[in-house]
Amino acid sequence: MKPEEWRKIWEKEESIAQIKGWDFSHIHGRYEEEEALPWDYEALIRELLSDERKLLDYDTGGGEFLLSLQHPYENTSATEGYPPNVQLCRETLTPLGIDLRECSDASHVPFDDNSFDIIINRHGDFDPSEIKRLLKAGGYFITQQVGSENDRELVEAVLPGLEKPFPHNNLKEQQEAFEKAGFEMIRAEEAFCPIRFFDVGAFVWFARIIQWEFPGFSVDSCFDRLLKLQETLETDGAINGTIHRFLIVARKPL
Repeated sequence: MKPEEWRKIWEKEESIAQIKGWDFSHIHGRYEEEEALPWDYEALIRELLSDERKLLDYDTGGGEFLLSLQHPYENTSATEGYPPNVQLCRETLTPLGIDLRECSDASHVPFDDNSFDIIINRHGDFDPSEIKRLLKAGGYFITQQVGSENDRELVEAVLPGLEKPFPHNNLKEQQEAFEKAGFEMIRAEEAFCPIRFFDVGAFVWFARIIQWEFPGFSVDSCFDRLLKLQETLETDGAINGTIHRFLIVARKPL
């Protein structure tokens, strides 16, 4: 296929790159993210949940994962700061009786002191001091995070030399922050797993969605590098990268 034909295909993917909640179904089957992690985030939460416990999901996204837990709605709260997701959550969570608060500042969460038995956070922002304020004595914070090395080979392939957006988001530094805030560390683990794209159009869509990792990315500005990725794909069968995840389970002292 000629370069300008590829350009048209990729620009079409770029033009439809939008997301509601956290739905990647548009590229299902066109990419593969192997989260064969040494922990099970959902299972860890369920081990600590009981119906009477007060639960907060900070940065809930579209609320899909929170709803999958089927925790009693009267004991469930959530925050979200991304406007399209806030509206989605107002339509899906609020009518159920879940206490939804709009919040985009992890250091100023609009709930009272000692409000929750468990706070969960998957791939969202957090502030250990604020979490400590919000938790009851003996309460738990459970987070799975996207680490600072996430997708770096992929970023380098199209935007070489770009600085990491969250350079301090790694297990070592964040574990130290929780310990400094006075938390007891229950679990602290880190993992690196492969991510593969089987067509460049899927990668284009992905890069436009994950704007904080690929700031300034566009088909036009990165076209020559996308052509090189197409060559790599034709040779290797996939465009390969690495995801970076870490887990922290921390307990507020009694």
